[in-house]
Amino acid sequence: MSIYDYSLPTPRNGDVSLKEFEGKVMLIVNTATGCGFTP
Repeated sequence: MSIYDYSLPTPRNGDVSLKEFEGKVMLIVNTATGCGFTP
């Protein structure tokens, strides 16, 4: 399994497959909002 096997939800209730970005540079950011480390 690779990252290109995943899809992510879009703001307009759709999905985007990460396979569309294969061969391109991606910056993936994990933001936490419900943990004790956020102000």
